[in-house]
Amino acid sequence: MATALSRQVWGLGFLKRQRMDRFYPHRQRHFFFSFLLLGLCLVGLALLHVWLRLQVVDLGYVLSTTSKLHNQLEQENRELKVELATLTSPDRLEAMARTRLGLVEPQKGQVVLLP
Repeated sequence: MATALSRQVWGLGFLKRQRMDRFYPHRQRHFFFSFLLLGLCLVGLALLHVWLRLQVVDLGYVLSTTSKLHNQLEQENRELKVELATLTSPDRLEAMARTRLGLVEPQKGQVVLLP
């Protein structure tokens, strides 16, 4: 008896569904379009995720290149500071003034102090 009742109930539910589909045919289209829209949203989200990951990788490469360039420029700046300090040292300037320009220390009477 319980089996017969369950078959009847199951059959009634199936019949009700068939009747509802007959009276509401747009309902099937609605579900189809809902699932289609959901699928498109998921595909869109997946593509957005992949695009963002590619942007992160690309920016990582740019950052790495920029960091290497920054380090090279800092090294070049240090070398140029050392070269500037060497070229402007008083001993070197005095030696160049004596050899290239022929300058000598002034004699005692050559210096005139102005008031």
